[in-house]
Amino acid sequence: MLKNIIPANDDLRLRKLFYYEILDSPAEQSFDLISTLAADIFDAKNAGICFIADEVIFVKSRVGEAIETQRNDSLIAQAILEDDVLIIDHDPNNQTIDSLVAAPIKSPEGFNIGAIYVFGDEAKNPSEKQKKMLMQLAELVIDKLETRIAIRKTLTAQDDRLHVLIHDLKNPMTTISLQSELVSRMPNIDEKAKLITSKINLQAKRMVESLNEILSAAKKVSGSFKPKKEKVDLSQILKLASQHLESFAKKKNQTFIFEMESGLEIFGDTDKLTELFYHVIHNAIKFSEPEKKISFSHQMEDNRITIAVKDQGVGLTPEDLELLFIKFATLSAQPTQNENSNGLGLTLVKMFVDMHKGKLWAESEGKNMGTTFYVQLPIK
Repeated sequence: MLKNIIPANDDLRLRKLFYYEILDSPAEQSFDLISTLAADIFDAKNAGICFIADEVIFVKSRVGEAIETQRNDSLIAQAILEDDVLIIDHDPNNQTIDSLVAAPIKSPEGFNIGAIYVFGDEAKNPSEKQKKMLMQLAELVIDKLETRIAIRKTLTAQDDRLHVLIHDLKNPMTTISLQSELVSRMPNIDEKAKLITSKINLQAKRMVESLNEILSAAKKVSGSFKPKKEKVDLSQILKLASQHLESFAKKKNQTFIFEMESGLEIFGDTDKLTELFYHVIHNAIKFSEPEKKISFSHQMEDNRITIAVKDQGVGLTPEDLELLFIKFATLSAQPTQNENSNGLGLTLVKMFVDMHKGKLWAESEGKNMGTTFYVQLPIK
């Protein structure tokens, strides 16, 4: 049995792994193609892609022989401790593994969630070129996961926002139906007016029935489409979201500056708000150079709290600001270290803000002048 295969950030690492919704999912041809490429690079018979949970290793793709799937009994689990390629000459627990080479599958924030591996006699003494190519295949796996989960979450949020709007539309339609019925019962109403109110009542009822059918279908799919309404502290939400991205910021030697009070309480959905600010902060990191600061501040007025996330990044042109929250829009701003951008993060932020009946906007003085994102949310 192996000991101490537990990274210091294992809770956050596992949270990121579960975020991708990849465990226990069916095998996919695209992952098999990546495993086959890994086997071909080493001219090996055995290769695969796995994701390492708290106790079990989930094999997503396999070429040839199987690996041990208990985390404490499998040498492949050591990949979550590595920044570079893991090379093991011999596995005493598995006589079929003469030599193993594994590249960690690393999330953009720096969490090792799994590995792409090859094993067998052919994997001995890998060349630098082979190790580099295996690392590139690991990057291909995480790119696939990031793109897929971004699309999935965007579509879900889009449906949820639509259903919230439909739910809000039900109330006035129900009122129209009731009021038209009351009008038709007024004494001394002429026949023409009575006929008109009758038609209004009928059409309003049909509209409400149609809206109820849509909402019923939505609940069957997701259980509930409406954001939860619980008391949350936005200062804690921001700290939690930034904690998830701390490793990513450290890679660029960036610093978070909190200029906020505690106790910024509103009624909202903790998970959706955390993801909302996660994407805003992720965007600030991605579009800022190393050594820069990202600051968080707030302003309260009436029944609203406005959170400002300010970076010292590449900035935005007036044309960029017009297109900022449109999915797949082409902007002049580019990530500073060629980080991947799927064009969906800010679209998702906009949907979550809309679901909380808030406002979202950005300001920038121009290229290389940084950007400030403002998220305004109602307290109740």
